[in-house]
Amino acid sequence: MSEITIGIDIGTTSVKAVAADADGTVIARSRVKHPIEIPAADRFQHDAVRAWRRGPRRALAALGDVAKSARAVSVAAMVPSLTAVDGRGIPRTPGLLYGDVRGRTDDAGNIAESGELFRFLEWTREQFPDARGYWPAPTVANFALGGVPALDTTTAATAYPLFDWVGWDEEVAASLGIRTAQLPKIVPTGWEAGRIGGADGPILAPGCIDALAEQIVAGADNDGDVLVICGTTLIVWIVVPTEAVPEVPGYYAIPHTTQGKMLLGGPSNAGGLFLNWVRGWLGRESGELDPHRIPVWAPYVRGERTPIRDPDRRAVLADLDLTHDAAAIQHAAFEAAGFVTRRAIEASGVACRRIIATGGGIRVEPWVQALADCTGLPVDEVAVPEGGALGSAFLARMAAGLETQMADGRRWAKTGRRVEPRAAWQTAVEGRYQRFLELSPLSYPPVGDHTRSVARGRTI
Repeated sequence: MSEITIGIDIGTTSVKAVAADADGTVIARSRVKHPIEIPAADRFQHDAVRAWRRGPRRALAALGDVAKSARAVSVAAMVPSLTAVDGRGIPRTPGLLYGDVRGRTDDAGNIAESGELFRFLEWTREQFPDARGYWPAPTVANFALGGVPALDTTTAATAYPLFDWVGWDEEVAASLGIRTAQLPKIVPTGWEAGRIGGADGPILAPGCIDALAEQIVAGADNDGDVLVICGTTLIVWIVVPTEAVPEVPGYYAIPHTTQGKMLLGGPSNAGGLFLNWVRGWLGRESGELDPHRIPVWAPYVRGERTPIRDPDRRAVLADLDLTHDAAAIQHAAFEAAGFVTRRAIEASGVACRRIIATGGGIRVEPWVQALADCTGLPVDEVAVPEGGALGSAFLARMAAGLETQMADGRRWAKTGRRVEPRAAWQTAVEGRYQRFLELSPLSYPPVGDHTRSVARGRTI
C-alpha cells in the first residue's frame, strides 16, 4: 500500500500542498494564491470561501494522480482565524485573521489566553447569530475535503479556557453567546478525523497549527538552535532546555516536540507582509550596496506582536539622505527582519549557534543573508521551503498509523544550503541595530515626549 501522504498549509497569501514519501522526499507540490483583504489599516481578513474552502480543494486537485493514491491528508493553518458557516458549511462572514482589530484585547498574557479568538467569536456571532458553526480555517477546509467539521487539539488549545484539553466548556461558550454544538468536532492532533471521497479514500487528519507543523520537520532540535520561519509573519523560536527557560518580558515559551526542550520567542510583523509591501512600492530593486550606507526601518506598518505587543505601533524609515536609493531602502527592510531576530536572541541570553530558516521567504536570498549578517550566525536553509505543508504530511502519516510521535519528524529535516555572515556587513550593521532598538522601544515615554512621536511614525 502506498505510503505517500499529503500536507496542505493554508497561509496568509496562498495555500501550499506537498506530497511526500516515507523519507520526506517531495514528489509533487502545488500552490494556489489568494489575496489578503485589508479594508482598513487595522483589519486583516480573507475571503474564507476562496482561501479556506476552495483553496485547499484546488491545491489537492493540482497534485494530480498522486492525490488519488495518497494514504492520508492533513491541513495546517494560521492562528487565530474564524468565520461563521451556514448549514452547508460555507463561510458567510469574512475570515478574520490574527491581528485584526475585531479580536483586539488589552490582555498581553499567555499567547493561548490573550482572548483574541474570544473577540472574534463575539463579533462573528453578532454578524451571523444563526450560524451552523463558528469555524477556524482548518475546520472549513476539513469539511470541504472530507465532510467532517474537525479541529485538532493543538489549534483548539489557543481557545483556552473555552477548550480545556478535554472538550468545549459549556459555561464559557454560553458567556460568548454560542452553543458548543456550533463549534468544531475536536480530534487529537495526528489522529484520523475522517475520509476524503468515501470510505476507501485517503484518511483525513484534523490538522495542526502551521508553525508547529514547520517545527516538526525543520531540524531545530538542539539547545542554541534558532528556528526562524520566514513567512508572511516572521516567527523566531530559540531552543532551550526545559529546566532552564529564562523569563523574558514580551516573549513566549511553548513546548518543543522533543522531550526536555522548550521554544522561546514568538511572532513578529516584520515578515513577508512588511517586506512585500516595501518591495511593492519600490519594485524588486537590486544593485551595488555600500554596507555603511543603509537607512533603518522600524517595520511596524501594522503594529507589532512580540515583544512589543502594540497593534497601534507604526513604521518609521529613519536616517535617509541623498546617497540612499531604492535598493538601500529595500535592503533596510531585510535588515529589520534580521534585527527583530537578533533582539529575540539577545533577550533570551542563550548562547545560540545557528539559525535554521524555513518558509517561502528563504527563496529571497537577501532576506536570508540579512539574517546571517545581522545576527552573526550561520543560517541553514531547509531543503523544502513549504515547511508547514511538509510537517502536515508527516502528521498525515501519524493519522495513517505510519508514525507514532511528532518528534520523529526530525528524520525528514534536510538542509538545502548554509549562508554565512559577511564580515564587512557584520561591522556595518552594529550602529544600525542600536538605532533600530531606539526606534523600537518596548514601551513609550509619557504622551508628548518627542521620542514617542518618532516611534509612532509621526516624525522621521
